[in-house]
Amino acid sequence: SAVCPQIEAEVQRRKELVHQSVERKAIISARYRRKHPEVYVLQDSFLAPDFLEIVRYCTSPDANLQGLLRYTESFPDKRIYRLPVFTEEFCRALVEELENFEQSDMPKGRPNSMNNYGVLLNELGMDEHFITPLREKYLRPITALLYPDLGGACLDSHKAFVVRYSLHEDLDLSSHYDNAEVTLNVSLGKDFTEGNLYFGDFRQDPTPVPSYTEVEHVRTQGLLHRGGQIHGALPIASGERWNLIVWMRSSAVRNQLCPMCDRKPELVEAEGFGDGFTETSDEDEPETVDLCSLW
Repeated sequence: SAVCPQIEAEVQRRKELVHQSVERKAIISARYRRKHPEVYVLQDSFLAPDFLEIVRYCTSPDANLQGLLRYTESFPDKRIYRLPVFTEEFCRALVEELENFEQSDMPKGRPNSMNNYGVLLNELGMDEHFITPLREKYLRPITALLYPDLGGACLDSHKAFVVRYSLHEDLDLSSHYDNAEVTLNVSLGKDFTEGNLYFGDFRQDPTPVPSYTEVEHVRTQGLLHRGGQIHGALPIASGERWNLIVWMRSSAVRNQLCPMCDRKPELVEAEGFGDGFTETSDEDEPETVDLCSLW
């Protein structure tokens, strides 16, 4: 059928994107001069004391959802939770590092088709010693309690990137949902006005007249939400905003049902995390990518 050549062409296009990303990462690793090398290895000192307290609670024997909710600001009808994540000092250092990279002559891949300004953190070299331990050691105990139905206890891969909004560049982000089971969105700064996030329905439960919840994005703090929650960002009025986004994925969930098309995924071999469709810790299982998922 005519569909098969289209699928084959899309598979080839995605493989080329992956290869291009690997090439960029190698060049950056060999040539880029880091301004703040320390930010590439996660340390407890980067994390807000209140965040560490939340993690301690979630890893305690008697941890439960109601107990966790005492530590967070929640928007219960949308299952959105606000919590402190980083210190001011770390946010400043990370933004300076990202600006240094942006001003360099290094090759740059952009996060996705909706964000024209930003950095893929795996290409920058921040996956192994920063994002992966952040997901495994600190975030997963929290998501296990908040999102057990979405594989919150077994989020085994991610895609992490930083997006930048400023005047005369990307001002806002239209309504969308993420290729993730759970998303963390942290405001890193700098100084900006307006630009609140808004959240609508969960994509699988649309209502005739959707209700929207507007949420202020506070520097150093993060929002945890379901990847399938329809959301967007209102325009900033002044300044510049950097957001750290971590799309967290559970192969146990998405191998049964593609989150982008609601069908059993057809898997092909891929490099890297392969959009999270296969557990990467099992060396005997090929890493795979789903044909339906958005890049």
